Amino acid sequence: MGYTSEIIFWISGFIIFYTYGGYGIFLLFFLKIRSLFHRQNEISDPGFYNNLPEVCLIIAAYNEKDYVDRKIENSLSLEYPSEKLSIIWVNDGSTDGTPELVANYPQITLLHNPKRCGKIGGMNRGVTFSKAPILLFSDANTMLSSNSLMDVMRHFQDSTVGCVAGEKQFYKEKNQPVAAVGEGFYWKIESWLKRLDYRFYSTIGATGELFAIRRELYQPVEPDTLLDDFMISMRVCQQGFRVAYEPVAVASEHGSSNVKEELKRKVRIAAGCYQSMFRLKKLLNPFFNFRLFFQYVSHKVLRWTLAPLALISLFASNIFILSGMEPFGATSVYSVLFFLQVLFYGLALFGFATQNHPVRLKYIYVPFYFTAMNYAMFKGFFRFSKGKQSVLWEKAQRA
Repeated sequence: MGYTSEIIFWISGFIIFYTYGGYGIFLLFFLKIRSLFHRQNEISDPGFYNNLPEVCLIIAAYNEKDYVDRKIENSLSLEYPSEKLSIIWVNDGSTDGTPELVANYPQITLLHNPKRCGKIGGMNRGVTFSKAPILLFSDANTMLSSNSLMDVMRHFQDSTVGCVAGEKQFYKEKNQPVAAVGEGFYWKIESWLKRLDYRFYSTIGATGELFAIRRELYQPVEPDTLLDDFMISMRVCQQGFRVAYEPVAVASEHGSSNVKEELKRKVRIAAGCYQSMFRLKKLLNPFFNFRLFFQYVSHKVLRWTLAPLALISLFASNIFILSGMEPFGATSVYSVLFFLQVLFYGLALFGFATQNHPVRLKYIYVPFYFTAMNYAMFKGFFRFSKGKQSVLWEKAQRA
């Protein structure tokens, strides 16, 4: 039993290390070595900016009256020829006066649907109504940097790029809630990984805050789709194209007001992860595109499947190993690693207990956020397996 526990322990430890750090470290070293032998050329066509393609910005929204004016003003101020930028606002059954506010702007095309159908239904409607060769998607509560559209567009000079993902950031605010701190920390790491992913081959997925796609590559996704942005962008990869990443094109929003609100959002996302995995079976075939398969499994699939389970098996096997020692828990690498695990989960409990009255050292709450997000993966799996996750998005309260 002791030998088996050690095997489980080290396999679990490797899965956790590789999933949350090792993959990024591998990419970093691989790209450093590759740069010694192969210099990556920047695609730059001077004539591209003299003949920019038309772009349609599509915003699907539900009850976003607090953001309507700011979002529209932000969209109209983007650095891009106004005659080549059209904006479609799709209202998905809002009951707070959102469509009435949008109607005050004659520059905006309003598609109003009094019945709620879900975000993806709104996005599909917006695409059907649009005519531009490039489709740009953004959330109503997200503000884009003025240069973001131009920076996104430059990647379409590369014929192998079918989709471009922007950078997601959070406003830095005083008295920032614990959820916003954890979310911001997570996205800093995620942004770093996305940059490495794109340099290696393709970014794995886009976020709905800001991404663009060639119109001819847009495939209407199923009406019950939970992760519309991820599904749309990865189906571009299934068609043989890459997803580019542009860190200078920034989409900013407020973090969740508390962990309960963030957990509500993460459970929905987790359910969508499992749904996406079943619908993107082609990406799990290493013979289709091995580089893409390697990235998809390393960056996403392991997080959704083995890594949450490995956290449990690592802790449980560590206890079994220590219980078999004479004397119990004798000093060894196993006792040190067990102490570190207990410390980590102790900090998670501390974060849970003090989340409403956080201490000044905010990053002490990272273990709490990390543990809560892995818990969300389990809860999301059961939601997905029972078919109880609604496609109608439930807004999380923002800070």
